[in-house]
Amino acid sequence: MSGRIRLVVLFGGRSAEHEISCISAFNLLGAVDPERYDVVPIGITRQGQWVDASSTSLETASEAGALPSPDLSPASSALELAGIPPATTDDLTTVVFPLLHGPMGEDGTMQGLFELAGMPYIGSGVLGSSLCMDKAMAKDVLAVHGIPQAKWMSARVTDVDADLEKQLADTLGFPIFVKPANLGSSIGISRATDATELRAAIELAGAYDEHLVFEEAVDGREIEVAVLGNLEPMASMPGEIVCDGVFYGFEEKYRNPTKLLVPAPLSDSEIALVQELAVTTFKTLRAEGMARVDFFYTSDGQFLVNEVNTIPGFTPISMYPMLWEASGLSYAQLIDELVKLALERHERRSHFTTEH
Repeated sequence: MSGRIRLVVLFGGRSAEHEISCISAFNLLGAVDPERYDVVPIGITRQGQWVDASSTSLETASEAGALPSPDLSPASSALELAGIPPATTDDLTTVVFPLLHGPMGEDGTMQGLFELAGMPYIGSGVLGSSLCMDKAMAKDVLAVHGIPQAKWMSARVTDVDADLEKQLADTLGFPIFVKPANLGSSIGISRATDATELRAAIELAGAYDEHLVFEEAVDGREIEVAVLGNLEPMASMPGEIVCDGVFYGFEEKYRNPTKLLVPAPLSDSEIALVQELAVTTFKTLRAEGMARVDFFYTSDGQFLVNEVNTIPGFTPISMYPMLWEASGLSYAQLIDELVKLALERHERRSHFTTEH
């Protein structure tokens, strides 16, 4: 990759993961090579307004360890700030990094905007993003392809009644994990140990999404693998999460971090197996660029796919950059590779004909 790149970093966003996105953006900006990139940080408020954050310095944000929330800044129009269509008044190539976790950023909505505008962007395309964001639909696709998962069911909130609750208990058995289908970072997720807790968990998850996922509790180790690439993706060394709590929730991830083992204590054959399954899952769900694939590793030696995150965290304690660091790719090199992959895919897909 030669020449300077204008890297537009989108952060904040209209999801419950707004705070994490601000932290990810802060760390990303600190790792970007200023000799190679002209960085344009653009914040999106929780109300969906777009904010020019280019005047924010790392020095002023360093005390908090995050870029200031765009909620605190005057807003401008999305088209004006995003530069749609891409500016052609200089020799800079523009690449967008939608560092937006969760809905309205990781779910294909933002990716569709960039596709319409003809702008190269980092990460999965519209289908891969939306498919991985919706845990219920992702599980459907993985099941069709025979990829191992824990037992699960899904339902729309309005379809949940006493009969379904009984079916959940009979099919999955307690405890049951209840999740919003379209969210990440363990927000809105509960572990229900009886019928009363199940109803409360459904109410909580339903506050975040109208589609819910119900999963059996798996007694196993939590293993994560970072995947990088487009047509020929590669897998990192696996890492392991050792959680002292009931499950790996938001507090354990970001406010009271649990123990992260990088690389995970696995045998060579186990590493090869989980890496192969991570790449297969990545390709099956049409992910591109980057994704973190999360597994359960059971006592009988089976890796079960839990979920896939197409815009994983880039905070100091986030597994995705840590796994690549352990695999020989520094944070700065990882950014370079992601930009390269975005440009490669944009060039590849630009050759499809529009003639009839």
